Amino acid sequence: MKKTLLTIASMAVIATGCQQKKELTSGVSLDNFDTTARLQDDFYQYACGGWMENNPLDAEHSRYGAFDVLAENAQKNIRGIIDSISSMKNTKGSLADKIATFYNVGMDSVRLQEQGAEPLKPYLQEVVDVKTRPELWAELLRLHRRGDHVLFGVFGEADKDDAKQCIAWAYQGGLGLGDRDYYLTDDGNNKAIRQGYVDLMTKEFALAGYDEMSGTDAAKLAKMVMDFETRLAKYQNTRLENRDPMATFNRYNFDQAAKLAPAIDWRGYFKAMGIEEGTETFNIAQPKYFADLSSLYEKTDINVLKAYFAWHEINSAAAYLSDDFVEANFDFYGKLMSGREVNRPRWKRVTATVDGAMGEALGQLYVERYFPAEAKSRMETLVQNLIVALGQRIDMAQWMTDQTKANAHEKLSTIYVKIGYPNKWRDYSKLEVKDDSYYANVVRSNEFDMDYMLGKINKPVDKDEWLMTPQTVNAYYNPTTNEICFPAAILQPPFFQFGADDAANYGAIGVVIGHELTHGFDDQGRQYDKDGNLNDWWSEDDATNFNTNKKALIDAFNECVALDDPELGLIHGNGELTLGENIADNGGLHVSFLAMQNAMAKSQLNKSEMDGFTPEQRFFLAYAAVWASNIRPKAALQLTQMDVHSLGRNRVNVALPQVTEFVEAFGIKEGDGMWIAPEKRAILW
Repeated sequence: MKKTLLTIASMAVIATGCQQKKELTSGVSLDNFDTTARLQDDFYQYACGGWMENNPLDAEHSRYGAFDVLAENAQKNIRGIIDSISSMKNTKGSLADKIATFYNVGMDSVRLQEQGAEPLKPYLQEVVDVKTRPELWAELLRLHRRGDHVLFGVFGEADKDDAKQCIAWAYQGGLGLGDRDYYLTDDGNNKAIRQGYVDLMTKEFALAGYDEMSGTDAAKLAKMVMDFETRLAKYQNTRLENRDPMATFNRYNFDQAAKLAPAIDWRGYFKAMGIEEGTETFNIAQPKYFADLSSLYEKTDINVLKAYFAWHEINSAAAYLSDDFVEANFDFYGKLMSGREVNRPRWKRVTATVDGAMGEALGQLYVERYFPAEAKSRMETLVQNLIVALGQRIDMAQWMTDQTKANAHEKLSTIYVKIGYPNKWRDYSKLEVKDDSYYANVVRSNEFDMDYMLGKINKPVDKDEWLMTPQTVNAYYNPTTNEICFPAAILQPPFFQFGADDAANYGAIGVVIGHELTHGFDDQGRQYDKDGNLNDWWSEDDATNFNTNKKALIDAFNECVALDDPELGLIHGNGELTLGENIADNGGLHVSFLAMQNAMAKSQLNKSEMDGFTPEQRFFLAYAAVWASNIRPKAALQLTQMDVHSLGRNRVNVALPQVTEFVEAFGIKEGDGMWIAPEKRAILW
């Protein structure tokens, strides 16, 4: 369960280094501002309105923000790496040959059109040939081996009683719409999404020829799948329920699991997946779901389950087949669900696929080209400054007892920091890439990744493993390893500006660092000890105080408006679902501001006004600039329903009034839109 700063990943970096003796900029761009807005009422519009006007949404994007600018440049950089590899004479089977072959096969649009549904047909024939329940179970195993987790999934994660060991986790899954609420509520445009999903299935069942292969009308097949997935959805935990790490860790042995869900051949599953040896117990994250699933699986007609399996085969393949599949897929997932008008160009889609299949291989080349050693050194200094500041904030917390503070310091002192790129790179020698079909290479890549993931089970956790590639503009905290990770690509504007005074850098990259550090002490992370074990190291009074203090954030984000659209309605934020990220933003702001004050005390940044703004003001303006974006109503609705991160506007306008230093920096007064009474402000870290 890694906790990330962002929902968007991109891949680019500029050369950075230690501060040089030259005139520095303020770090804030005046072009970003909308000076017609009154900052005391709408700081986001003031700080980002100019950027939003200068960077309107194009037809390709459902959301376009500061991160997307980086993503566009990043894709060009990655494409350039792939193009340079493709232009060379590569040894057959070499890593370079695999990258070039995968990319070229995906870019061969003529062959993709000629092949049509043919790359998919062998997998659909497997489903057609199923006649008995044992054969149906064998088909489920084949689907899972290909990374298509119908009904449920099994993954390798840390044992939360012994976080140094990786064990198997069984987790709910198998919904084509991704989230239960799409099936069960009428919020927003969920009714239209359900009808669109049925229309998509009807169309693609026919495109794939499965209606003829199975002898069942495509519309009937679609209804069968929709009815079955709706029943599955009713049994699943909500996203909010799945945020509780205590509730989602339930140890079972094979006998206990068989009693819970007798229709699932647990021992046979583990044996088929190659993970039976060494397995004594494993985690069933949602026991009630598996109990209900077992009953549903036994009672459901085999032809309904076959239609469900076939649909997931088709849906997994659609993006990698001929244009009729791609267009149907985009019309639903792109247009209807997120509001995008046109699909991304083929080269962007194929680049993303190759990067997903061989991310660390490309990452190694990326680091060589774009990430100098001095950038890593600069980041190490910033991280240590933020760790010191968080330690100070812990000492300042009046709601904590001394013993819990001591435990918090111990956890902070053992945080494992990863910066830039892995110490060792992943081995892709067993990944097979052929010049046969784009989808066949995707399947082989999925199988390779499944083998890699399942191979971790019943072995010690590898703390040197990275959960993101170096070319990802993002960061994360992982509670079971108590680590924070900052990939190489995050050291670029708007996060870090080498030529800017550090007030802006503390407001941007500093808050990123503080955000990830705070995840170790948010409502989920605080339940893990310094060794990554799920262990209550808090006093009862401290836990009560924490829960009381977090309510201010829950209430503020529940009350904020996420969307007010004449077609989709008035939608508020979800303070419970986004609580962990909101705590991390709150902590990141407080911790990084203190780190900036520490630097000012040491005369390490300009204490004077620059471009008319004090260091304190530049800090908060730089923070806001990170979240500048335009977003379509459907995308805002989709993210509010599914994402644990609040929308960018609310990460500014709802988060900043909680911070007294912001209120003081801009003279916010009672009656202003950005005012929150001091007694109602969240005081956590």
